[in-house]
Amino acid sequence: MTILITGANRGIGKGLADEWREAGEHVIGTARSEPGMEVLDVADPASVTALGERLENQPISTLVCNAGILLDRHEQLEGGYPPELWAEHFQVNVTGVFLTIQALLPNLRLALAGGGSPKIAIISSKLGSQAYAGGGRYIYRASKAAALNLGRNLAVDLREQGIAVGIYHPGWVATDMGGSDAEVSVEQSVDGLRRQIDRLTLAETGCFKAWDGKDMAF
Repeated sequence: MTILITGANRGIGKGLADEWREAGEHVIGTARSEPGMEVLDVADPASVTALGERLENQPISTLVCNAGILLDRHEQLEGGYPPELWAEHFQVNVTGVFLTIQALLPNLRLALAGGGSPKIAIISSKLGSQAYAGGGRYIYRASKAAALNLGRNLAVDLREQGIAVGIYHPGWVATDMGGSDAEVSVEQSVDGLRRQIDRLTLAETGCFKAWDGKDMAF
């Protein structure tokens, strides 16, 4: 089984890569610039296309779209949230996810043709759920809501092709993004996410789950 993880150079992405490798899986980690990893800048369409070309004819059984940014935590409603910040977030957290999936669909289909059960995991956030509206971080929330919507609709279109799609909330995790006050350790989140992704099948495609397996409200 070959697993590809975007943003695998730190935090949750690195933790998932390490755990799957320890379990004996072949993992391809990507990052914008990191020795030993496939180069991928999800915000650059040319970089995404180049990755797909380099991995041509390589079956991928699990694609984890983990790369993401959160840059608007300190913005103020009055005068903050500039347009360029909106564009940057959506380019990484939404468009980058879609383009990566689009570029690697042939690889997932190869895994299916080889008798596998290919799947896509999109790391979103409960902050993208309408049920957890708490104000603030408007750009991040909107981008993660879009990622959730993207995953739900991809699940509909890819079901007939035999490719499952799951969307996941990793928890408020103590990473560079989550901060030191976070409620969940990287180890807890990673262990839980890996279990949820490993269990994903077509029977629950389109699911939105937390790292600990709880069903999340859309």
